[in-house]
Amino acid sequence: MKNTKKFMYVGMMVMALLMPVLVLALVGPTPPVGGTPVTLSEIEARIRQIAQFIIIVSVILAVIFIIWGGIAYMTAGGDETRAGAAKTRIWNGVIGAAVVLAVGVILQTLAALITRSFFS
Repeated sequence: MKNTKKFMYVGMMVMALLMPVLVLALVGPTPPVGGTPVTLSEIEARIRQIAQFIIIVSVILAVIFIIWGGIAYMTAGGDETRAGAAKTRIWNGVIGAAVVLAVGVILQTLAALITRSFFS
């Protein structure tokens, strides 16, 4: 009796696993999807849009950090630790803006190289 239950359990699992294969064998291949193909210029346009959005948001954040650091520096009131932290915040904002702009230049160059419009 125990072997029969085990055999039935294994048989049900095999049937459950093979069911999608059997169903797809009856349906046959599906027709190709219609529409227009994606071109390299469309991919380049999307890369440029995403890169420009990320660059704008990142530069805005860097400017906010610079302003925040400037306000903190002005309100430090002679406290060296607060002034040092404010200077660090300002420099981090400047470095962040520089890195973001450098990444933007790299992305724009790569997009132009991918679409082969860089040298023409």
